[in-house]
Amino acid sequence: MKGVVLPEKGESLVEGCVLPETDGMKKAAEKLLSAKNPVFVPGPLILWNWMDGVEEKAKAFIELANTVGAKIIPMPDYRPKYPKIEPEVELNPIHSNLTIMHHNIDVCVFAGVHSHYANIALKLIRGGTSCYTISLSTETGNEDAMISIRDVDAAKIRQLTEITKNMKCQQGGKHCE
Repeated sequence: MKGVVLPEKGESLVEGCVLPETDGMKKAAEKLLSAKNPVFVPGPLILWNWMDGVEEKAKAFIELANTVGAKIIPMPDYRPKYPKIEPEVELNPIHSNLTIMHHNIDVCVFAGVHSHYANIALKLIRGGTSCYTISLSTETGNEDAMISIRDVDAAKIRQLTEITKNMKCQQGGKHCE
């Protein structure tokens, strides 16, 4: 018996299948461009400028979000928010499905979220909503995302942005160069 296998370096996980990384990026771009209400969810690893390279990665993340016209809803920390959860202002991994439902999000992109919290949030989203999930993982990827791209740094986010811009241009979008 075999479960979901995480991708190796240079690969991505797309709907349970391991594919070349660029194929995963193309599928992610396709999903983002066809989304009615895409939302990007930056976590603490990308929100807080705690080490070299984070600011560059955050700027690349914002550029990608702007390219697809996505909202940004942060996941600033992981603590449970009791007694009141505020899905209108942040995404909490323990109640991620509430934020997805509150905003009618059809595609969400996680980046900078520690893997164990991303896995919890992604499980809740997949189990309780119809939102399509994309994980831009700093490490090995997330098996609970519909698309997972591993070892993501600023350069890979910029590569995904370029793929998205090219696809948008081919579809007759603005900003074709």
